Amino acid sequence: MADMVKKDSDKEKQAPVAVNKKAYHDFEFVDKYEAGIELRGSEVKSLRAAPADLTGSYARMQDKECWLVGAKIAPYLQAGNMNHDPTRKRKLLLHKAELHRIWTKLEQRGFTLVPLRMYFSKRGLAKVELALAQGKRQYDKRKSITERAQKRDLDRNMKKYRR
Repeated sequence: MADMVKKDSDKEKQAPVAVNKKAYHDFEFVDKYEAGIELRGSEVKSLRAAPADLTGSYARMQDKECWLVGAKIAPYLQAGNMNHDPTRKRKLLLHKAELHRIWTKLEQRGFTLVPLRMYFSKRGLAKVELALAQGKRQYDKRKSITERAQKRDLDRNMKKYRR
């Protein structure tokens, strides 16, 4: 019976610091990865104090490393002259096997690596959820919007009969 007790894992996710809502609309996700971020002290403090912005950001493979480009982390007010550049490139920490898997997919036409959300793990480490994605066409976007609206209407109508 003692073996049945579920242990707390450091992989459990907490409330996100930043979410890239536009990515859910613009892309169809093929694979998801969790990556650590190499941050400076003022960036960590700023992330804990205020939300970041992932809109328009992407991940890029360069020299067998993965980099987060375009993510905005606001300057930390108490850092003074030791502050960080809000839009600097940040190194993403992934296993070699994951890097190789991502690299082979990115070489194919139409795939891109998009950050979905940034959060702190249970252990207090900053993490980014990345998705290997393909861009949606305009008609796919319209189709997903109508499907979502139909599901919402159906749920609303079914709510009357659940009572």
